[in-house]
Amino acid sequence: MTKEEIFAIVEEEDVEFIRLQFTDIFGTLKNIAITASQLEDAMENRILFDGSSVKGFAPIEDSDLYLHPDLSTFCIFPWRPQQGKVARFICNIHRTDGSIFEADPRAVLLDAYDKARRLGLNIFIEAECEFFLLNTDDKGEVSLNVREKASYFDIGPLDMSENIRRDIVLTLEEMGIKIKSSHHEIAKAQHEIDFTDQDALKCADAIQTFRMAVKTLAKRHGLSASFMPKLFENENGSGMHFKISAFDDNGKNIFEDNAKLSDRAKSTIAGILHHSRELSLINNPLVNSYKRLKPNFDAPVYVSWSSNSNRSALLRIPTERNNQIKLELRSPDSATNPYLCIAMLIYSILDGLENSMELEDAINENMYSGKNYNIKKLPDTLSEAIDEFENSNFVKEKLGTQIFNEYIEAKKIEWNEFNNAITDWEIKKYLERF
Repeated sequence: MTKEEIFAIVEEEDVEFIRLQFTDIFGTLKNIAITASQLEDAMENRILFDGSSVKGFAPIEDSDLYLHPDLSTFCIFPWRPQQGKVARFICNIHRTDGSIFEADPRAVLLDAYDKARRLGLNIFIEAECEFFLLNTDDKGEVSLNVREKASYFDIGPLDMSENIRRDIVLTLEEMGIKIKSSHHEIAKAQHEIDFTDQDALKCADAIQTFRMAVKTLAKRHGLSASFMPKLFENENGSGMHFKISAFDDNGKNIFEDNAKLSDRAKSTIAGILHHSRELSLINNPLVNSYKRLKPNFDAPVYVSWSSNSNRSALLRIPTERNNQIKLELRSPDSATNPYLCIAMLIYSILDGLENSMELEDAINENMYSGKNYNIKKLPDTLSEAIDEFENSNFVKEKLGTQIFNEYIEAKKIEWNEFNNAITDWEIKKYLERF
């Protein structure tokens, strides 16, 4: 949309507030709210904020940053009042001299996306987003005492959240995000909503919008939404699977060669697998993330790929209805920062292609069988993931020094806090025994 079109919509729709949204390096959505009277200043990139107050952004001695709204992301929140409506832009962040702020996660993805485009590569992603809908107690606190007992693909009345999912889907569609499907997932209180494929940048924007909408609408229904990867010990965790397509400038699927997996597809898969351990800290960023990456819980453990529909592999080739070859990455979880995650996925793809990486043989058997495969595994803990990340020149180069250093420091603090915490498991295991 043009600036004139946005001004017209704001006036016609009685929009009184505009939220200027951006994402920090840990994937948390932030915003500044302005009134409609400040809209011109916003679209002329004149809205300033204090970057030193956002963890991982700017030091206090050089803290002024500007928000540059992406006009294509303008939309009105459907859940807000019909009078005095609220709209939003997703913004890029710039320094006072006009240069791009290097610690802006969206800027990292834009760089990766632009590099792929310059190489004649158009990458599209379908995101499959899982989350939990939980009850709240009499005090309004989130409770893990879940009343519903539905499982995979169940319907009401077993699935007690059908209407919430319906509202979420209709709201996202109204905001311009096309939804492919939605359903109850395997774990109790767990749900999945899948997007149609879209370019990599729009996919990351859509995920952030989706998270905001899910949490807002869940609260309106008296529930609480959580994107924490693993909530229940003996249940599946929440992943964020990506189905990846790639086309050249002539619209040809580079993953296909006479209806078979092309050499470029094989190099792409090799690149993704090659960097999977060092990128685990981005894809699986929490202490809790590594409780999900265990056998028999629909999450990958080994750095492996499958040429068929084997869901125990880190990357598989799903059977698509239109026979179009796509790649499905299954390791990222629901807590990942989508901008950094997708940016590093693109860089892994480009590294595989540019270096014509060779692909190891596929493993098409159930990798949860207990067999000891002689291949690498994903990190088993956040600490192991930190070590892999910290020793990676590839990650440091692509993320940039500031994000790289800030991210490591924060995750080391998180791991130390976890190590110092006394858990419920320890109390139950040892309190009366010793």
